[in-house]
Amino acid sequence: MARRAASRTDRIELRATKEEKRLLAAAAAQERLDVTGFILRSALPAARDVLDRAERIVLSERDSARVLELLENPPEPTAALMAAARRVAART
Repeated sequence: MARRAASRTDRIELRATKEEKRLLAAAAAQERLDVTGFILRSALPAARDVLDRAERIVLSERDSARVLELLENPPEPTAALMAAARRVAART
């Protein structure tokens, strides 16, 4: 089934020098895009990459093994953890 293109109704203001604007317009024209399309085509993948890196934790092989070990054999709760659990339970 065909996906419906989202309507672009939100606005983003961008301040640029005349030279930057000229450069963006010329590059967009070369690609047969408007300036908005040209900027979004470049900026959206970069934004996705930034968020992907921020949301993913990459562990070394040693750290991965340690996490798996702790999941399989969790340590006994400490006194501080037990006290925190009691405080949370008292609030609910």
